[in-house]
Amino acid sequence: MKMDPYLPPNHPLSRVYRVGAALFGSGLTTFGALGFANRLAFFTTHGTVIWGLSSNGLLSTVSVLVGLVLVVASVLGGAISSTTNAAAGALFLLSGLVNLAVLDTPLNVFAFHIQNVVFSLIAGMLLLFVGLYGRVSGGLPEDNPYVRYRHHEPPDADHTAEREAERRRLAEIDELVWAELAVAEGRATPEQERAVRADAARRAAEARRHAYEHFQSESGPPSANNPYY
Repeated sequence: MKMDPYLPPNHPLSRVYRVGAALFGSGLTTFGALGFANRLAFFTTHGTVIWGLSSNGLLSTVSVLVGLVLVVASVLGGAISSTTNAAAGALFLLSGLVNLAVLDTPLNVFAFHIQNVVFSLIAGMLLLFVGLYGRVSGGLPEDNPYVRYRHHEPPDADHTAEREAERRRLAEIDELVWAELAVAEGRATPEQERAVRADAARRAAEARRHAYEHFQSESGPPSANNPYY
């Protein structure tokens, strides 16, 4: 069965998604509820200012619905909260662009003013950032739950040994580079000279092995008709 992304309730990423969804969800729900309290006309294109934003009955309804969805997502947490934040952010961005195009026209069914457009664009970018944080960013660590999911690894996979081995390998490469530089400048210690000679011997052995494997692949397997048998 395909493994789902796993985020423990106390995982830092889950807390980011929960807090973001809770803040935006509660704010939108309150904004919509104030619209209902003021008994705003449903389809007016002019609107009434609430919290510095223009609103009508339709926008209040949509705000409450989206706010409740975000609040539920904050309760669920995990990948659901992340996806909900990202989806809401994309919708906010789309809403800002579309309503910018219909300002001061009969198609302005949400009674948007320019401040609504600015808020939608900013809120959309913030929700996208919160929803995609630690999920599609560059350079994610190997213990990131989404990296493990993409590599079909169990959520409790331990990469400590691999990271330590990689750290030692990089340290050895760094030491060898400095040793080769010291040999070239004529100031190498005996240990550095031995390390450079050992590395040169290892590379020569690898080159001979690769040449032999290439020769074998070109000449075919040994046989009575093979002159190199």
